[in-house]
Amino acid sequence: MKSTQILKAAGSIACVVFALNVSAQAATMATGASTSIGTKVDDSAITTKVKAELLGATNVKSTHIHVKTRAGIVSLTGTVPTADDKSGAEDVVSKVDGVASVRNHLKIVE
Repeated sequence: MKSTQILKAAGSIACVVFALNVSAQAATMATGASTSIGTKVDDSAITTKVKAELLGATNVKSTHIHVKTRAGIVSLTGTVPTADDKSGAEDVVSKVDGVASVRNHLKIVE
């Protein structure tokens, strides 16, 4: 009789632990999902701001500059006609709100 009560108690404890574990995993997954969606939205907004600033910059010929953003890090690829355009593009981008850093992979093509 005593062993039956012990088995019931152990089974109940196991069920509670299992339920708490599942609940914790679900909460972690939900938090992770909303964070990644938020990050993607933020990165898209930063990319849009960067493109607008580059188009508006008078000291940068930006028609062949491609912009990608991931976790606030902006990558610039493409071509520019001069070294001044390359450094100017990096200066413009680094001043945009939300940009953590700039990876300037622009090539100079005269």
